[in-house]
Amino acid sequence: MSNQNPGQMSKANENGRLIITPETLPTQNIPYLEVEEDDGSLKDFLGIIRRRALVIVGVVSVVMAYVTYSTLNSKTIYQGSFQLLVEPVNSDSSLGQIPLPDSSIAKSNLDYASQIQVLRSEELIKDVLPKLKSSHPDITYKTLINNLTIRRLGSTKVIEISYKNPDRKKIDLVLETLSKFYLDYSLDKRKTKLNQGLQFVEDQLPAIRNRVAQLQQKLQIFRQRYDFLDPENQSSAVASQLQKLEEERLGIDQQLASARATYISLSTPEGQKATLNDASIYSQLISQLRQLESQLSAELVRFQPDSPSIAVLEEKRQNLLPLIEDEQKRYIGLKLAEAMSAIQLLEVKSQELARVEQQTRQKFQQLPILAREYSEIQRNLQLANESLNRFLATRENLVIQVAQTELPWELIQAPTRGELPILPNIPQNLLMGLFSSLAMGVGIGFLLEKLDNTYHDVASLKEKIKLPFLGTLPIDKSIVGYQSSYSNLIASESESRINIQKNGLLSVFRRQSANAANNYYGQGLFWESLQVLYANIQLLNSDQPIRSLTVSSTMPGDGKTTVSFHLAQIAAALGKRVLLVDGDLRRAQVHKLSGLNNFLGLSNVLTSNMPVEQVIQQLPDMDLLSVITAGSAPPDPARLLSSDKMKQLMEYFNENFDLVIYDAPPMLGLVDARLLAPQTDGMLLVVRIDKTDKSALMQLQDSLRNSPINVLGVVANGDRQKLTSYNYYYSAGREARQSEF
Repeated sequence: MSNQNPGQMSKANENGRLIITPETLPTQNIPYLEVEEDDGSLKDFLGIIRRRALVIVGVVSVVMAYVTYSTLNSKTIYQGSFQLLVEPVNSDSSLGQIPLPDSSIAKSNLDYASQIQVLRSEELIKDVLPKLKSSHPDITYKTLINNLTIRRLGSTKVIEISYKNPDRKKIDLVLETLSKFYLDYSLDKRKTKLNQGLQFVEDQLPAIRNRVAQLQQKLQIFRQRYDFLDPENQSSAVASQLQKLEEERLGIDQQLASARATYISLSTPEGQKATLNDASIYSQLISQLRQLESQLSAELVRFQPDSPSIAVLEEKRQNLLPLIEDEQKRYIGLKLAEAMSAIQLLEVKSQELARVEQQTRQKFQQLPILAREYSEIQRNLQLANESLNRFLATRENLVIQVAQTELPWELIQAPTRGELPILPNIPQNLLMGLFSSLAMGVGIGFLLEKLDNTYHDVASLKEKIKLPFLGTLPIDKSIVGYQSSYSNLIASESESRINIQKNGLLSVFRRQSANAANNYYGQGLFWESLQVLYANIQLLNSDQPIRSLTVSSTMPGDGKTTVSFHLAQIAAALGKRVLLVDGDLRRAQVHKLSGLNNFLGLSNVLTSNMPVEQVIQQLPDMDLLSVITAGSAPPDPARLLSSDKMKQLMEYFNENFDLVIYDAPPMLGLVDARLLAPQTDGMLLVVRIDKTDKSALMQLQDSLRNSPINVLGVVANGDRQKLTSYNYYYSAGREARQSEF
């Protein structure tokens, strides 16, 4: 089969005429396109609401009926309340600055959640029940607490107690009794906490006094042991003493160095000579020696060396030299001894200063530790004194407060009861019921939509399938009755044939429209859709018209037999010699739609030597439409449909009829349609809106990719939306069409 001419397509214009345009007919070889989903669009949402409107309306109706009934039949409930200020507005504590064990009165913030639970507790409420039972014996803890609400007002320090009951007098009694009881409870609780606090203070005072005394004694001992009064003064004095010791030791070291230098100098001749200059006796002896030498020199000039005067002088000189030598030794020895003594004395002083300096430095290094210990003792003593003073002040304050009878909690709103009931709140209940029912209905609708794995409109089907789309057939429960409408067309069958020959397909449609008149336009949407479908099929290949066609579906119940039967009627009404063959040997349906008998049919011809003319039946009032029913159900339909005899029959049908339509079984899970379709010009796949399973269709579509079957396209059957879209079209254009024809 050749491809269609892309320049020829068909649709109906405003006057009902069939117009060939490029937009209405898809081409044969349309590629498989992947289309992304848009699940979150408003259009999809509205489509789901429209499809599940009946479920949503049903849920809303049931829920609203229940809400209305329960609201109108519920008891009238009144409510009253009072408010308590449970903390002073000033957050400062009036009990001093010491924390008291298990006492909430010394805290500026109350644990409201715990306090509310205490106020609701059975141990507390049981003390007020006898007062209430005296007037209302039916009151129990359970009934009271179920209707009693205690809550904190936002982040304020106010607690609101409210009570609801059908009896207004009971509300007044309960609120009045509870307000007095809670105020008395707060006073008793306060006194209990004050007494506990006072006892705690009395128990702690002896230990605190004892600690103060111990710290004072420890400070005294520390001062006596280390002669330590003030850390700063002590540190300055030690630093000054250490500096003086360093300066004195430096002077001693200088003297010691000088003494050692003197001693070394006395050990050399030069040093000794310089030292002897300061010796008076040695100097006198040297002077005498020089005088003698002068006299001797003078006498030697006058006298001979052996003269007596020279000998006397020489003798004196010799006597003086030992004296000078002895004096030199004596004086040098004396100076060496003095230098050695000075050195030893200075070394002893240096060692002593070093020892004192080391002790002072150690004392200086120990000062930070002593200062820290001293500061620690001072700080602990100060804290102990402050704690003692605070406890003494707190004890005096607690004694004063225990003697007072002021209520700690304040009743800032007296018990009041509203004159109007709080329940039932009819407008609120109905409004909440409406919103809840709508939410529930929409939720159930979306759940059903999620569980429904079918296509709900033609747009979504076109978006998902990857096969050519040939047409749409609307839902019309009266389509069986269309058989009678075709009788009006048979009377002009011969004239239709002439029109076909002269003017072609468009002339036939115009003629039939004029003959059908009110029948066509009164119930003709299905008829019009079939015309468009037939025209699209014929225009798929303009060079060689389609002579044989297999009609199948994905699953049973998609309407493939209905499409086959009425498509055959359309072709016959347009002057074609049409043969409708029921190829569904498993579940024959054509004979039921056509009203023909199914005693003999296709299976009988295939399993015997019966001539095929014996099983061809004419549809009443339509001479051009012949039908071959399925016949008796064979044990193996696939074997019969794949037989050579079936192929011969199909060739015979093609030679003797203008159009042969085979109603084949569903394709998913059965091979029958796959055996028939390759022997025809193509296959038409029927998809039922709100019926065909998506996954099954996708599975079939994938399997057809590698199949030799020429899939002409898909027909959407059972479209509900098209009914409304054509109402105005048929009613408004009826007179215009009649006038044209």
